[in-house]
Amino acid sequence: MLRHEFTVLIPAQNEETSIGSKVLIAASYADRVLVLDKGSTDRTMEVAALGGARVVPISGGEEALLNVLYKASLDSEIVVLIYPECIQDIDLLSHVLEPLRQGFDLSVGSWPCRISYELETVMLFNGKNTFKEKIGFLAITSDALQKVSSGMEHLSLKSLLSAAKAGGLKVNYLSFDVDPMFRKLESTRIGVVVPAYNEELLIGETLSGIPEYVDRIYVIDDASTDRTGEIVKNFGDPRIVYLRHEVNKGVGAGIISGYKLALKDEMDIVAVMAGDNQMDPVQLPRLIFPIIEGRADYTKGNRLLTDDFRTGMSKWRSFGNYLLSFITKIGSGYWQVMDPQNGYTAISRQALEVIDLDSVYPYYGYCNDLLIKLNAFGMRVMDVVMPARYGKEKSKIRYGKFIHKVAPMIFRGFLWRLRVKYTVLDFHPLVLFYFLGMLALPVGVLLGLWGFLQILLQNPLPSYYPLLGFLVLGTGLQMLLFGMLFDMQVEKKKNEKVGLAR
Repeated sequence: MLRHEFTVLIPAQNEETSIGSKVLIAASYADRVLVLDKGSTDRTMEVAALGGARVVPISGGEEALLNVLYKASLDSEIVVLIYPECIQDIDLLSHVLEPLRQGFDLSVGSWPCRISYELETVMLFNGKNTFKEKIGFLAITSDALQKVSSGMEHLSLKSLLSAAKAGGLKVNYLSFDVDPMFRKLESTRIGVVVPAYNEELLIGETLSGIPEYVDRIYVIDDASTDRTGEIVKNFGDPRIVYLRHEVNKGVGAGIISGYKLALKDEMDIVAVMAGDNQMDPVQLPRLIFPIIEGRADYTKGNRLLTDDFRTGMSKWRSFGNYLLSFITKIGSGYWQVMDPQNGYTAISRQALEVIDLDSVYPYYGYCNDLLIKLNAFGMRVMDVVMPARYGKEKSKIRYGKFIHKVAPMIFRGFLWRLRVKYTVLDFHPLVLFYFLGMLALPVGVLLGLWGFLQILLQNPLPSYYPLLGFLVLGTGLQMLLFGMLFDMQVEKKKNEKVGLAR
């Protein structure tokens, strides 16, 4: 029998909108992913299977989970049982595994979480440190598991840990409170802006999923006509700051209102999670840590990298995103950025303080406009690849009308960026290439159209006319390409300097 090196077990119940993301990321670490389904009534099992996981229906509590863990250990070298409510970022599996790779037999611990599973509270001892928490994950070598569970009539977490201690196994305890990486997260003031317009069906799920390490939740009700505001006010989370717009101003205006509140409260990092539950909280640390570590000032999701990550996104929506990505690359100067309409973002306080927030586009194009403004002031932007997440929400974007409205805004922002970045704050000759290109290209097109019209009317043309038209058209195109090339080089050099500084 082929022996798996690493198997991950993920308990799940009615998580069709998030289980695909968890499975895909876990599969990037593990040889095998098992989803332990506790009687889901939605498409959780189907989505998990499409993501490549093996679905195991189970009934019962802790003992049932540990029995599946034991069976998985019979053909795996390492088995890991995780509770997604505790490990908000599946990418943290690398930290769970590291102690085992260093010679430990068992790695156990947790992060702050709202956990619905009925687990015993366990007192853990690690040298001089003692902490009392809900268990969020258990990683153990197969040899150690079979050794400590030998002779046990009923498996339980408490008996497993007691047997490990009595058997002299090397046990590593990892906690949010004692791990340096997560101390950074705890010491950073993090706010989340939740723009909401008529989201009575999903706003409760959205707020329930926001992790415990978030300090403030700014819910901006953009003049909803349903029960959105009532649900938020009665939610009972002391972190929530509720603000209502009496007139609908647009999603961009709502986010800007949230940003202003976060600046007033001196938040260090501010994320955006829409009220339609489309932003998977599992992904939030992946947006936050690059800013904490000084690698970026603004991070955003990117769903367009692979077909798997675009699961649930229509072909028309994918095409619209690709077209807007290309237009935004030119307009913003961030040539490495894709999926500009992805509203799942995080931004540093420093970046918010340099932007004129009142000038940001108030509707759905705010994402594109924000990128343009960030580039003008030299802010570092990073894409974070993540799966698309579509469930019961319906997109309010109509791409035909949207592109028609947003493209002129991006063009105006592009001209503003060239003026501010390359003439006011600094000077670069690329503005001349762009100017000559934008002048010569349309002139060349007009010359071509006029010449074609003369041919249709059978009017004579000078012999040099076709050459002149091609020369002007070619010069315009070449100037624009040179401008883009220099713009790319400026961004590349900035990123190289950042890398050297680190």
